[in-house]
Amino acid sequence: MNIFSKIRVIFSLFLTIISISAYSQSNVFKVTLDAGHGDHDFGAVYSGRIEKNIALAIVLKVGKLLESYPNVDVIYTRKTDVFIDLVERANIANRANSNIFVSIHCNANKNTAAFGTETYVMGMNKIASNLEAAKKENSVITLEKDYKRKYEGFDPNSPESMIGMTLMQEEYLDYSIALASKIEEGFDILGKKLRHGGVKQAPFMVLHKAYMPRVLVETGFISNPTEGDILNSDAGQNEYAKAIADAIISYKKEYFGTGSADVVDEKPSTKMIENAVKDSTPVRNVNTAPAQKNTVKPNLTGSIYKVQLLASIKKTPLAPSNFKGLSGVSVVYENNVYKYTYQQTADYNQAKKYLQEAKDKGFDSAFLIAFKNGEKISIQDSLK
Repeated sequence: MNIFSKIRVIFSLFLTIISISAYSQSNVFKVTLDAGHGDHDFGAVYSGRIEKNIALAIVLKVGKLLESYPNVDVIYTRKTDVFIDLVERANIANRANSNIFVSIHCNANKNTAAFGTETYVMGMNKIASNLEAAKKENSVITLEKDYKRKYEGFDPNSPESMIGMTLMQEEYLDYSIALASKIEEGFDILGKKLRHGGVKQAPFMVLHKAYMPRVLVETGFISNPTEGDILNSDAGQNEYAKAIADAIISYKKEYFGTGSADVVDEKPSTKMIENAVKDSTPVRNVNTAPAQKNTVKPNLTGSIYKVQLLASIKKTPLAPSNFKGLSGVSVVYENNVYKYTYQQTADYNQAKKYLQEAKDKGFDSAFLIAFKNGEKISIQDSLK
């Protein structure tokens, strides 16, 4: 073999190695795990139970479980007792180009009888308890140097001041809700109480700055003596960690793929569960063809708007009494989830009025969805 042939063989081998490496990297699922608080920021403290320590312990256990899976890369915002700025936590995930961001915390309340889990996605929900939760977690920015300049005048005592920032979050909302739902379903299997449906929206600064599907998990109340002791125990932390890790792997398999030939093009269905509507019919006993399907007819001249009230794994009769008196409710069965919508109009301003009607009736998590030519589009695209 002459020198030129050897060079060609070596060069071909080099290209092959580079290609394999690039393919491998493209199939790596990156998870950024964030343990809330740290160092001088203790978080909630009750009877020797310290939030920063519990959150870190659970994060490390979740990370260890995830690292046992192939093609999963775990990034930590902190692995020791250090203080990390909220914006830097999000930036760590952004720089790593993570697929998801999971921030883990413990809840607390002056009412020590309060217990249960909650998982939040980024959004402007004006329910007082949700805003209070965001206010509590956002308040840590005051421990950072020059926070008023760094956070562009954001007032941690007024989470509503983030309302102008939320439009850009729509791109990731469906995925975030899907991930949050899987985490809460995992807690439900453990027998944990899901507070008010489990999945909620609130304006958390740490979530706002992360540009990917992201959730904030309130694992339980350390202010509750019983639940707090479970959270503070190694066995309890292992339980919570396994539920979270299993949910992340389930999300990866469903929406990211296994790394072989499966490709997912569709966004996940929105699964913000409302407890107000109850039905005991299990999904597995229901025909996949819904009793009434709300099909969007093509509108060649503009967009069609609907109000999505909720999505549930349970089928509910469409009587107004089941939807807080609202009539004109219809349902679509997609991806094993029943999605209930209210009204339909081509007028965006009228759609906003319908949305307000739904919220006035108590559907605080309702939101607008848009279609064009029978295809779902973003609200921003519908207004172009």
